[in-house]
Order: sequence, then C-alpha cells, then structure tokens
Amino acid sequence: MEISKKMDPALMREREAFMRRAIAQPTIEKKRPTNKASSSSEPPKKKSKPQQNFSSQGTSLNSTNYRFQSGSSKYRFGVLAKIVNFMKARHQQGDSYPLTIDEIMDETNQLDIGQTIKTWLVNEALPNNPKIKFEDGKYVFQPAYNLKSRKDLHRLLNKRDQQGLGGIMMDDVMESLPHAQVGLKKLAEHLIILTRPDKKKVVYFNDKTFKLQIDEEFKELWNSTPVDSLDEEKIEDYLKKQGINSMQDHGPKKFSAPQRKKPNRKVHRKFKKLNDHVQNILKDYSDEKK
Repeated sequence: MEISKKMDPALMREREAFMRRAIAQPTIEKKRPTNKASSSSEPPKKKSKPQQNFSSQGTSLNSTNYRFQSGSSKYRFGVLAKIVNFMKARHQQGDSYPLTIDEIMDETNQLDIGQTIKTWLVNEALPNNPKIKFEDGKYVFQPAYNLKSRKDLHRLLNKRDQQGLGGIMMDDVMESLPHAQVGLKKLAEHLIILTRPDKKKVVYFNDKTFKLQIDEEFKELWNSTPVDSLDEEKIEDYLKKQGINSMQDHGPKKFSAPQRKKPNRKVHRKFKKLNDHVQNILKDYSDEKK
C-alpha cells in the first residue's frame, strides 16, 4: 500500500513486534450462566436501609426509659406497690428488721430506676405510706397490729373482749402476725371465727368462763318441746297460764316525760292615753242641745 510505503521503517518494525506479542498472549472468555430460567425467577434482592445509630445521637431508648417516658405516673406507683408488697411478704415470713432504700431496690430487682424516681420514693412516697415506717434511716413494714407471736394475738383478743370492743378482721391478723396460719391453728380452741354477710371473717376471743354445765335432762326437755307452730303471742299466753311472766314484764320500761301545758295567761294590753294635758278644759254640751 502507498501509506505503508511512506511510513518510517522503524515504526513499521515496532508495529510488527506489537502484533506478534498480541498474537502470542492468550485470552480468557467469561462463561455466562446456562440456567437462565432459574436466574430470572429469583426476585431481585431489596437493598437494606442503613440502621440509625441512636447512641451517636446521644439518646438511649432502653425499656426502662421508654416506660418512664410513656407513663411516668403509672411506672412510679408500680415501683412503690412492688416495694410495699415485698416488705409485707418479708414481715409475714418473720423478717422484721429494717432495710435501707438501696437494699430494698436490690431485693426487688429495681436497681435500674432513675434518680428522679428514687428521690420521689425517699422524700414523698415512702414517708407518706401508712404501711411503711421509717426508723434510723431505714424502712420497715408497719402492720395493722404489732403482733410478733401468737401470744400477742391471744392477749390482744382477750383485752378487746374484756373492753367490749369485739374481734378483729381476719385480713388484719394475716397481715400482722408472722406465720399466721400456724398461729391460728395452735390457738384454735381460744378463738371463734365468724363470717359476715360480705364473706369477710372476724376473729373473736373464746372466753371459756361463760360456758355453763347443763344437765342432759334439761337439754332433752328443751329439745322435745315443739314450738314451730306457735307464735310469740301464743307462747306468752301459755307462760301466763303456767304462772310464768314473760320477759317483757321484767325488762326496763321507758317512761316518756309528760309534756307540760302552757298556762293560759291573759295579756292585758296597755293603751296609751292621749290628750291628757287638756283633760280639765273639755266641756260637755250634751244637755244644751236638748
């Protein structure tokens, strides 16, 4: 060719050397996947969004902070209720020694509470709770009655019976007396337990000195007398026929004080006399007219 003839022979030699090196260098072809159907059936993978790092923003959203932020009042009183129930349970088991606030939080597994709630417990919630007592920087459960043993319960019921105060609620006994079930079982013969209409039980002292020894003969006579078909008036008539006065005759009678009649007093009204200063000047002309 005319162009190749006009080129520099040195450039021609470099071109020929390049072509020889290119022919001598091997080439590798990339194989395409043969199963096109399987590759096309697979859905394309979605790119996952990068997760936000809250720690880098300076916010810790753990479960405790979330509960505190979402309902602080409910969470606070939940912490307080857990403390009161724990103190009550340990008192019922016989553990009556006081605990510090840190020991209470450790025993109730509530060490993750914030300083704000802890300050509220120490300054407001625990001092104002009637079931918690503060002694020398520590807290102890305060039951309805100060009972340490079943002997204390026996003395308390006996004292209330002598003073006519009646019994005490079973719930208060269960709350105040450690190991109450065992104590009530051992004092069964000294107690009387009655159930009120609202299904709440009351514990009374059983005073055995009021028990009377009655002969079996009188018991049989009492049980053999039928009074089902008799009303109070018929029973009263029967007792009168037998020479027995009914109980109402011996009872105290209430006399009503007679009402005093107000005396009829005639009220004499005093009229003011007028023209007293001209009494001597007046003259009667009745005779002159006749």
